[in-house]
Amino acid sequence: MGCAKFIVKGKVQRVYYRKYVSQALMKAGYIGFVKNLKDGTVEVTLKTEPNQNISEVLEVLNAGSPKSEVSGIEMSMCDEEVQFTNSFEVRY
Repeated sequence: MGCAKFIVKGKVQRVYYRKYVSQALMKAGYIGFVKNLKDGTVEVTLKTEPNQNISEVLEVLNAGSPKSEVSGIEMSMCDEEVQFTNSFEVRY
């Protein structure tokens, strides 16, 4: 098991982005969390499995909410120990 972190840029705060993303990723069976960052971006962190297709996650992140406008997504593998629950949640 691994961990992937995505930083989503654009108009992604105050447009229900976290709600839409968390619901879509939970429905797809992912475990992780989404949270706003102080710089106006959104962080999405999730558990990854070997040979997992990240394109589904990127589709969800790019789609966002009806009022969001994603201008870019940066992906990296987590280098710190991350605590997960057994679902996908919004963190504050």
